[in-house]
Parts: sequence; C-alpha cells; structure tokens
Amino acid sequence: MADALLRRAALVLFFGYAVTLVLAGAWGAVATRLDFPLVIGLDLSEVPPDAEADLLNHYRFLRAVELCFGIFSLVWWRRIFGERTPNLIFLATMAAGVSARLLGLALDGTPGLLVFSVIAWEIAGVIVIFLATRPARAA
Repeated sequence: MADALLRRAALVLFFGYAVTLVLAGAWGAVATRLDFPLVIGLDLSEVPPDAEADLLNHYRFLRAVELCFGIFSLVWWRRIFGERTPNLIFLATMAAGVSARLLGLALDGTPGLLVFSVIAWEIAGVIVIFLATRPARAA
C-alpha cells in the first residue's frame, strides 16, 4: 500500500515536472521577449542592445534545453521508472537543477514566491522519485 502511494506521488510529481518543462521551455524559447517582463519582471528596454541580444540568445538556448529534457522525460518515462541508466540520468539532471537553484538562493538572494514554489516542487520530486524508483536502480 505504501509503495503504491509512493509510486502515485512520484508519477504526479514526475508528470507535473515534465509537462511544465515542455510548456515553459517552448514558451520561453519562442516568446522570450514576453517571458522576461511577465515571468522575470525585467523591462528589456533597460538592457543595452548588445547585452540584450546575448541575454535573449542564452535564454532561448536554456529554454530549448528545458523543452528537450521535458520531451525526453515524457517519451522515456517508463524506462526512467524501470531502468537504472535512464533513471540515473533523469535524477542527476533534476538534482543538478535543484542544486543550481539552491546555489542561486545562497549567492543571488531571495527570489519570488513562484521560484520558491518551483524549488519546493523540484526538491519533493527528486526525493519522491528517487525513493519510488529504488527497484530500477537495483536492477
């Protein structure tokens, strides 16, 4: 019973995370100029043009990587939950993202409530998915 509940929780966290990656990644890669003021609160007119081009280019790239990791996760979800190597790749990537966010808390200051909720979701996801997929790593 507890294992079934843990697996359900892991699936909810996993699919919520993966779908969010796909949607946020696609939106951010395509609608970058809208994303900055809406999500980040940055008025791009305040950024020098050469820095703006660099910033938008890097942001689009990172959002495209986010999109692709979300697609990878959705396509390979059964293998992520059932096989050691895809499981470790997924967990390591998710944990690296969480680690970068926590480093950002330490180095960059306190983000908004949206970012805190994402961090909480990701931490819960790493822990619950890690626990629920122990058999995959043991195989």
